Amino acid sequence: MFYPWHLYLMGGMYVLAGLMHFIKPKMYMRIMPNYLPYHKTLVYLSGLSEILLGMGVCFSITKNLSIYGLIVMLILFLLVHFYMLSGKKAAAGIPKWLLVLRLPLQFLLIYWAYQYLDI
Repeated sequence: MFYPWHLYLMGGMYVLAGLMHFIKPKMYMRIMPNYLPYHKTLVYLSGLSEILLGMGVCFSITKNLSIYGLIVMLILFLLVHFYMLSGKKAAAGIPKWLLVLRLPLQFLLIYWAYQYLDI
């Protein structure tokens, strides 16, 4: 079964984002909230999750489960986005206006994924 091209675009976007967790792990570890343990492990697990879920949306047998997984992951990633707003060090040099702009973007990504669910 073939899906709209933008579903594959979304899947590819998550695969690439997940790969970046392995290519530049220090970049992601810098923005991990202090209250979370095992930063390196969580960076790799989140990267692996993004890769698997991004690939999963491309196949009919795993599409809906992968979309639910992406939605849960995006909600969990809000923890990092709010943490980055907590102070200058947590912001990792990213301007505050850009960090604020990422919050509605996160909800748009959730909505984008939700659009592909076969309800």
